[in-house]
Amino acid sequence: MFIYGIKLFDVILVQNPNGKLKLMKTLKKTIMISALFGMALFAVSCDKDDDTASEGDVANFSAENAVLAAKADNAIEGTLNIMETAFDESEGPDNGGTNLSLFSDCATIIVNANGDGTGTILLDFGDVCTLNNGASVSGKINLAYEAIVDNSRTINYTFENFTYNSNGVEGGGDIVRTLANANGNPASTVNETITVSFPSSTVTATREGLRVAEWVEGVGSGTWVDNVYHITGNWITTFSNGFERTGIVTQTLVRRLDCFYLVEGELEIAQDGLTGSLDFGDGTCDNDAVFTINGIEFPVEL
Repeated sequence: MFIYGIKLFDVILVQNPNGKLKLMKTLKKTIMISALFGMALFAVSCDKDDDTASEGDVANFSAENAVLAAKADNAIEGTLNIMETAFDESEGPDNGGTNLSLFSDCATIIVNANGDGTGTILLDFGDVCTLNNGASVSGKINLAYEAIVDNSRTINYTFENFTYNSNGVEGGGDIVRTLANANGNPASTVNETITVSFPSSTVTATREGLRVAEWVEGVGSGTWVDNVYHITGNWITTFSNGFERTGIVTQTLVRRLDCFYLVEGELEIAQDGLTGSLDFGDGTCDNDAVFTINGIEFPVEL
């Protein structure tokens, strides 16, 4: 699970004698939010000296929508990780699986193989279950996998009353698992239409898109803690209140499962007609990132 804190700034507009609005930024607070890619976005368009802005250049920003977007991303990414890890573990160490399980004793995993390369996997977490990475889940996930064809197999997934850290997760999609991509590494391509509901809001968020994760380190080691993934993709998240956000990976994101944070790569995010980039660093496991918009850099604590 990734825990992100986003530093926001108060935006104060003071009218100068020339009639323009002077922009003053003051550090306000740190909002701690659970997210893989979510962050609070706001932006202003500045003139050449970055000191003034017209009234129309100041964007309306909703902290509530940003927090919910972050929670939706975190719930979806965490859920995808659970499904992919469950399938890896079911294959066994000789096929890239693991001896050190992500799943604690409260999880029931039932594998039904049909003998022809197809089968099903039921993940049953009951009323509440805390996994070995600290995530709290409940309900069920159903996986139905097909036989390997041309170096890949397809896994369909659906949810039954599933929650991830108290957020409801509904919908489904498919995962195409490639045994070895052009680099010789296992990879998963996820097509998703997943809706997340929140315990403290009536708003729901539906994410649709494509996510590709290449497993570049730790394959066959027998433990998930040394796994490293390269992530690319793009998606759009639409809220029931009309809010919409897009995300595009512009520089490959690097995820190490022994670190709570994305450690490298860049994500482009657009909302409210504004676009910015988030740089996750140079590979160091830390909570530092940099958000850039209109050429202005803002440090972000993840």
